Amino acid sequence: MSDELTADDVRDFDLRRLPAGFYDDPFPWYRALRRFDPMHRCPDGSLLLTRYADCAAVYRDPRFLSDKRRLFKPLFGDGALYQHHTTSLVFNDPPYHTRVRQLLADALKPRTVRAMQPVLEELVARLLEHAAASATGTVDLLEQYAAQIPLEVIGNLLTVPRDERGPLRGWSLSILGALEADLSAQAREAGNRAVEEFCTYLRDLIRRRRQSGQGDDTDILSVLIASHDRGELSEPELLHNCIFLLNAGHETTTNLIGNGVDELLRHPAQLDSLRRNPDSIKSAVEEILRFQSPNQIGNREVGESLEFNGVKLERGMQIVLCIGAANRDPERYENPEAFDITRHPNPHLAFVTGPHSCIGMTLARLEGQIALKALFDRFPAIKLVGTAPRQHRGRFRGFSRLPVRLQ
Repeated sequence: MSDELTADDVRDFDLRRLPAGFYDDPFPWYRALRRFDPMHRCPDGSLLLTRYADCAAVYRDPRFLSDKRRLFKPLFGDGALYQHHTTSLVFNDPPYHTRVRQLLADALKPRTVRAMQPVLEELVARLLEHAAASATGTVDLLEQYAAQIPLEVIGNLLTVPRDERGPLRGWSLSILGALEADLSAQAREAGNRAVEEFCTYLRDLIRRRRQSGQGDDTDILSVLIASHDRGELSEPELLHNCIFLLNAGHETTTNLIGNGVDELLRHPAQLDSLRRNPDSIKSAVEEILRFQSPNQIGNREVGESLEFNGVKLERGMQIVLCIGAANRDPERYENPEAFDITRHPNPHLAFVTGPHSCIGMTLARLEGQIALKALFDRFPAIKLVGTAPRQHRGRFRGFSRLPVRLQ
C-alpha cells in the first residue's frame, strides 16, 4: 500500500470494517488519521484518538471510565462473556478497581517478580532445547516458544498443574477475540463457551486447592481465595480475575516476544548492536513495545459531559484510544518510524498510563528480556522462513505463526 494516504482515504475509516492490508501494516492508516483526522468520528459514533498527547490525557483523566457495561451489553447480552468482561479488573473503575488491583499488586510486586528470574531462565532454556531437538527444518517459534513462556508463568502463578494447561491458550484466544470490533456470531459463541469452560475448571481447581491446603503468599490463587474467604471477593469476582490474569499475561507477552524476534531479524544492524551490548536488551524490549505494541487499541467511556480539545463530549460516548498510532506520533518521538533499540527516553503507551497501567508490566518486561536474549544466544544464525502471517485482529498485534529455521 502507498504510504501517502489522503484525507479522503480515512474519512470513513471504521474499525469494524478494516481496509485491505490493515492487519499486515496498519501504520499508514495511523499516520493519515493522525495527520488529517486525529479525533476521528467513527460510523458507530465513537471517537478514535491517534495522537500521543490525547491518548495519554484520556488515560490519566478519571472522567473517562473503564466500565464497559453500556458498551458490552448489546454485544454480549447476558452471557458468560458479559459477566467476565464486566467483572474482571481491567474493565472496572474505583472503588472496585482499586481494591482488586491492590490484591494483585501485592502478589506481583517487583521484588517477587525478580525472584522469578532463575525459574524463568530455566524454563526458557528447556523450551529452546526442546525446540532444537524437534527441529527438522522449519519451527513455528510462536507456538513452540513465545506462547509457551507466559502460559507456564501464569500457570505457575495460579498453580495450575502442568498436565492440565493444555486448554488455557485456546480459552484465552477465544475470550480476547470477542473484544474485536468486528465481532462475529461464531466468535461470540466461542468466547462464551471458553468463559464457561474456564470457570468450571477453576471451580474444580479451587476445590482441590482447599482440600490440599497448598499455597503461600506468593501464589496468586491463594491470595484470591483468602480474599474471597474474608468476604472481599465474591465467587464470580474470584473466578473472573483469575481468567483476567491469564488473558492479560498471555496474549500480550506472546506478541511481545514474537514481534521482537521478527523486528530484530529484519533489522540485522540492531541485532548486531544487541549482541555487542547485551545490557541493551532492556531498551530493546521497550522499543519493541513501542514500535509494534502488542495491544493496539484501548477504550474509555465519557463519564460526564465535558469538553476535550475543543470538542464537546456527551456522557456515555465511547472513546477509542489507538496505542499503535500514539506510539509513533512524531510530536512525541524523534524519527518515530525508525526501529532503534537504543532509543531513550521511550515513554510508550504499550502498558497504558495512569491508574489502569498494566499491573503485570514488570513481569512482562522480564519475560521478554529473558526470552529474546536466550533465543539469540542459543541460535545466533536463526533465520525467518518466508512471510509470517499476522493475526486478523485490530486490537492485538501479533502473528498467527512465526516460521523460523534454528541454526
